[in-house]
Amino acid sequence: MSQNTTATVIMRDRGFVADDWGGAFLPPDADLHGEGLALELGVQTDLEDLRAHLSQIILIRIRFGGFADGRGFTVARRLRAMGYTGRLRAAGHVLADQYAMARRAGFDEVEIAPAIAARQPEDQWLARADWRAGDYQARLKG
Repeated sequence: MSQNTTATVIMRDRGFVADDWGGAFLPPDADLHGEGLALELGVQTDLEDLRAHLSQIILIRIRFGGFADGRGFTVARRLRAMGYTGRLRAAGHVLADQYAMARRAGFDEVEIAPAIAARQPEDQWLARADWRAGDYQARLKG
């Protein structure tokens, strides 16, 4: 994918792709009635308030406030443990080195700013795209 200097970049296992979500992201305290909802959560969102609505939500974007703040990974894992099967997107301050951890935590994709994509090009992200290979838990069960 050629780099657009203003468009958000989405990283998936096959590399950088254009963002295919054109809808709005609702805050977690929005009226969650209806189908096909997309939410944006912070790392401090009370997930229990969302439990009854998880089947209506098709996309959840979790904002990372800083590169060293791993709470977003915990939020993703908790959502998956609660039964959320929709799309999970990490957004904000996520680095290529964290891609495998994001995938193992339950994220489907990572949304990065063009500036991060310029500093850490697609090949650096793809080097971490085989996120199952370094999973020590899977190796121990093997």
